[in-house]
Amino acid sequence: MTSFEPKDLSTGKLHGYLLSAVAPRPIAFASTIDENGTPNLSPFSFFNVFSANPPVMIFSPARRVRNNTTKHTLENVEYLKEVVINVVNYDLVHQASLSSTEYPEGVNEFDKAGLTMLESDIVKPFRVAESPIQFECKVTDIIKLGTEGGAGNLVICEVVKLHIEDDVLDENGVINQEKLDLVSRAGGSFYSRAKSGFFEIPKPLSTLGIGVDSFPEEVKNSMILTGNELGMLGNVEALPSQSEVDAFLETVSERYPNITTASHREKHKLAQNYLSFGDILSAWKILLS
Repeated sequence: MTSFEPKDLSTGKLHGYLLSAVAPRPIAFASTIDENGTPNLSPFSFFNVFSANPPVMIFSPARRVRNNTTKHTLENVEYLKEVVINVVNYDLVHQASLSSTEYPEGVNEFDKAGLTMLESDIVKPFRVAESPIQFECKVTDIIKLGTEGGAGNLVICEVVKLHIEDDVLDENGVINQEKLDLVSRAGGSFYSRAKSGFFEIPKPLSTLGIGVDSFPEEVKNSMILTGNELGMLGNVEALPSQSEVDAFLETVSERYPNITTASHREKHKLAQNYLSFGDILSAWKILLS
């Protein structure tokens, strides 16, 4: 493993490592207005949501590495503490990328990127009409992390109104992630399309899962089961009882007649198969047979 101390790397090199290692990152497509009333639009991948009550998002327009100048978005939110954060889906990713071009001050990136300005209800900056979800925000604070090139500026935004396209909502009013089709940023020129890589992980039990430390030693130290699979097995409230194990073995006796005398390796491989289908309890019954 190659190791570094940040002080030994150029800012550009360190910046590249950070962007490639901490990925994929959601994109804040930030719409602001300058002091002359000109709209500005730019994407930022130093971004996330940090609170629901109050609803708070933070994005960071960093100082430029090459010449230590600040971006128009930062200057605009310092002047008018309002911003619209639009999400970026696959259908508009090329336009979002184009809007990141460093056009001169006073140029409207909505026009350059061929995007539609949509009036907001509460704040002055425009929404991106093509974005399936838009957050009107008030800027509550700006925290400067440094004065040199590459230093971030945390723009803390409280959501005052959100707009969600009906097409991405299901019959229960929940966002359908497949239809939303978000994209995210990685290092270099790489993006990630969420729709092509989604998988689900059940949330930890509110009653507390038993955890890996409660496993039998031969399961905890398995040479077959992966860390993800051990995590799945740990998200149960209690291990199956012996009577539950025996009842299960009766139902699968024809399929696995030698399961009780199988080696740990064979049982772990079989349990792994059940886990691939999300059947955690059956996997445990195999492991405890």
